[in-house]
Amino acid sequence: MNNENDRLKQEFEYCLQHYREVLGYLQADIPITCLCLPKVIENALLKQGYERVYDLIGQDLRVIKGLGARRIDILSGRLQEFFTVSL
Repeated sequence: MNNENDRLKQEFEYCLQHYREVLGYLQADIPITCLCLPKVIENALLKQGYERVYDLIGQDLRVIKGLGARRIDILSGRLQEFFTVSL
């Protein structure tokens, strides 16, 4: 009986974690313009095909053409603000 409860608890925790991840992607399904980025950063992202915030999740920002260290810092900060406020 105890093993069955443990298994159900693990399965529930797994499903809950998956649900949280899905919600994270859904809340990020908005245009990058909501990040209020400087136009030069926004244009660099759009030129590379990054149109929505969820497109940036898990991406290595260093490989995006047109973004240097300072611009990556700005973008990272705005993404952190977005996910902090939206959670």
